[in-house]
Amino acid sequence: MFSIYGVTGPVFSGTLEEMNRVRAASRARAVRAILEDGEELGIEVGAGMAAGAHEAAVRAYRAMLPRDLERGPLYHAGQIMQTTVIRVSADDSVTHAWRTLRDHAIHQAPVLDDDGRLVGIVSERDLLTAINVDGGSIVEALDRRVRDVMTTPVVATAPITDIRRIAAVMIDHGVDGVPITNETGRLVGFVSRSDVLRAVVTDPPLSLWR
Repeated sequence: MFSIYGVTGPVFSGTLEEMNRVRAASRARAVRAILEDGEELGIEVGAGMAAGAHEAAVRAYRAMLPRDLERGPLYHAGQIMQTTVIRVSADDSVTHAWRTLRDHAIHQAPVLDDDGRLVGIVSERDLLTAINVDGGSIVEALDRRVRDVMTTPVVATAPITDIRRIAAVMIDHGVDGVPITNETGRLVGFVSRSDVLRAVVTDPPLSLWR
């Protein structure tokens, strides 16, 4: 089960497939808006061709796999997530958020509001839109809060979600980590790209992804 949280609270809750359908519908509406403005055509055709090529590649790969290949272990977010989560507040300054990431050697952090609710995620890339860094030190910063530069809404998921679906969200949404929330929407963990890769390389076989 995946959820999407924004500054106004939860805006979606459902399966990965349902979330992708909602995302596809949003893209279709955006494409229609472009067409109505008389801009370039062919966007959906190009996307379809790319999807077809991807599916053909997947089928070719599966055809090469041995028939008796044993399926590897299945991991869930709760098994690999970081339970001590470094987080920042939406009202923190961008300089404070940058130092928090640097001090803990991380590249992104969940963002919570004053009530402890997940409202976004902020990365080094986001913060660099408001600060100037030289040699690892801040030399100049705009008067911005985390809420001004964070990515929102943010996709989160439950501890029982398998990591293949989490990896798919990272790829599809272009994020390096996914917050993990419980049934009440409270942040209980975080799965980064490194956590997923560590699970894959630590316990072969790679048929985990089959």
